[in-house]
Amino acid sequence: MKGESLRTVLVAAAANLAIALAKLVAGLVGGSAAMLSEAAHSAADTVTELLLVVAVRRSGRPADRRHPFGHGKAGFVWALMAAVTTLVGGAGFSITNGLHEIGHGEDLSNLTPAYIVLAASFVFEGVSFARGLTQLRSEAARHRVGMLRLARMTSDTALKAVLFEDAAALGGLLIAAAGLLASQLTGSALWDGAASVVIGLLLLVVAITLIRANMSLLIGQAVTRRTETGIRAVLLAQPEVEDVVELLTMVIGPGEILVAAKIDFRDESSAAGVERACEEVDRRLRAEVSGVRHVFLDPTPTRR
Repeated sequence: MKGESLRTVLVAAAANLAIALAKLVAGLVGGSAAMLSEAAHSAADTVTELLLVVAVRRSGRPADRRHPFGHGKAGFVWALMAAVTTLVGGAGFSITNGLHEIGHGEDLSNLTPAYIVLAASFVFEGVSFARGLTQLRSEAARHRVGMLRLARMTSDTALKAVLFEDAAALGGLLIAAAGLLASQLTGSALWDGAASVVIGLLLLVVAITLIRANMSLLIGQAVTRRTETGIRAVLLAQPEVEDVVELLTMVIGPGEILVAAKIDFRDESSAAGVERACEEVDRRLRAEVSGVRHVFLDPTPTRR
């Protein structure tokens, strides 16, 4: 999964770097605030994806003595930094630049390069978005869930960031084109400035969404109810298990889960039988529930 995510991020980074340079040239030539906002958007996305590359690579480092559960949460830290980059570099510049144009006005000159760049950018962003959708579709089929549900709930923050940012980029391109066309038809730069502000607000929503998702994962987010139900079913299916007293789960990295449970074993089970049952539960959880990496079981009588 991490290899797939890394390729998805690299495709997005290459596309955004080329697009950012093209938008910058078109924005300077035409004097369009929306185009300059789009250039800032793509530049922020490029930095974001470079941070996501670091996130994927750091989260994939093996466990060691100081980090016995691995380095999965490092991926959430770097993904959080990437989301902040989108917030400050993309949304901040777009909104302030658009408000400046609305307040002071700008003379729009040759907009033909801007339209060409927008069209080409839409194609490149579409390729990057399609790459992310391909990975999402593959993982959704593997987990047997819907694509939209997986996009909301996935702990693969690199894939989530690429999907959300590419979707925002495609929407931003359409908004920029509409602003340019309205300004060209009316002769007023107000529409171009307004388009820049709307692009900034769109990036603001995406950035806040990603920041909240990564903060939740860093704090110690549990698995989804569906996954928890599956884990509980595996525990209760073991013949020696009478009841699950308490079940705790935590996402410790992209696609990696820790399971801790207090189990009430049947009174007739011997100590050796409990040990064998714990070993079998550990094996079945790893085999049947995708992402389970660590299992801790505590024999605990049910409080009646």
